[in-house]
Amino acid sequence: MFDTLTESFKNAIGKIRFHDDEKALSRAIDELKKSLLKSDVHHKIVKTLLANIEAKTKHLGVGKDNFLKALQEEINTLLTVSGKQGFVFASKPPTVVLMTGLQGSGKTTTTGKLAYFLKEQKKKKVLIVAADLQRLAAVEQLRQITANIGVELVADESAKPVDIVKLGLEKANKDLYDVVLIDTAGRLAIDDELMDELFEVKKISNPDEIFYVADAMTGQDAIKTAETFKEKIGISGVILTKFDGDSRGGVALGLSHQVGVPLRFIGMGEKMPDLEQFLPDRITNRLLGAGDIETLAEKTVAAIDAKQAKKFSQKIKKGKFGFNDFLEQVESVKKLGSMKSLVGMIPGMSGIAKQMGDMDLENSGELKMIKAMISSMTPKEREDPELLTNSRKRRIASGAGLDQMQVNRVLKQFGNAAKMAKQLSGKNGMKQMQDMMRQMQGGGGFPNLRK
Repeated sequence: MFDTLTESFKNAIGKIRFHDDEKALSRAIDELKKSLLKSDVHHKIVKTLLANIEAKTKHLGVGKDNFLKALQEEINTLLTVSGKQGFVFASKPPTVVLMTGLQGSGKTTTTGKLAYFLKEQKKKKVLIVAADLQRLAAVEQLRQITANIGVELVADESAKPVDIVKLGLEKANKDLYDVVLIDTAGRLAIDDELMDELFEVKKISNPDEIFYVADAMTGQDAIKTAETFKEKIGISGVILTKFDGDSRGGVALGLSHQVGVPLRFIGMGEKMPDLEQFLPDRITNRLLGAGDIETLAEKTVAAIDAKQAKKFSQKIKKGKFGFNDFLEQVESVKKLGSMKSLVGMIPGMSGIAKQMGDMDLENSGELKMIKAMISSMTPKEREDPELLTNSRKRRIASGAGLDQMQVNRVLKQFGNAAKMAKQLSGKNGMKQMQDMMRQMQGGGGFPNLRK
């Protein structure tokens, strides 16, 4: 996340070296200016941001630490716009949210992602209403999404959008839902017909929130269309989709300030867990390479069952966990989202996250091979890998369509992992883990980052 911008800040800070003078500050400001413009940050935003950073650094005293402090404070100020941050629930349920946006922005998928976030991380009962009857595939797409994530859907292709919304709200009140997400129609461009339909749905639903879903890949155009929707229909927040596909990332830096409404969420991938709250102080830390432990912790707590984690921890301490335990952990990790995004939340690991590319657990060839191997085992063999004699290994290899060398290699890796896990859970485990992290980080991240 924000790879290009993070690198830009890092390079600018590097311009202030041994002589803390105004020439060094000027070089850092010039470096930052070129990088921000290249990253698609609006030129007016760049001008204001740099003027404030320069003035604050001079006031504090020119130096690397003071430049970093000024940079952090000014970015946080830029990202913070009056209004709600993240997701805010209404005082009386259900919280009704109108999802708006142009066709192709990822609005319907984002509706599913937001429902998944509310269900899995906030533990809320969510209802989706399919009011986009302009795009023929929209309702079917929502049927597939809701079936996959276990969320209820109200849909009827033969009805009018306002009638579907009425039906959905009646159901939400009757069955005590916490949140109602209404997926509305989009167009390839803003037109009167689109706005008229949105006005009708808005009038009927009386929403607590109106989110505008914008495509990050369209750059500054995303900001212009968000401004138009704000003017014509009124919006309380923006969700920026396809952010993982925008290598520049500058649109997120100036969007809230330019549109005048908070950026609430960012879509970071194609899977349902790949939607993250946009909380300014956390994003500032990530921009400056300091990670986002709070978000990582929230995702982890929501995805991993406490009883299951305790049971698994006890097995690790003994160095004995089976293949069923392995599969359970894989399923838990998949709920957290993309591995690249997760690693990027660890302080100092943004460089490694960048190198990882799109690591996909679900479609990993290695994982598919391991799953095929586990499927060929008996229940007892899955629980206790030590039962696997040569004859059993041959049977497993044959059943999984593998050769015995492949089975032996996986079993060896599994055994080594069990030994390492046992060591790390021991008395000196924390120290060993810290040593490993230091080696992996290789000095990444920024020093002396103040909160």
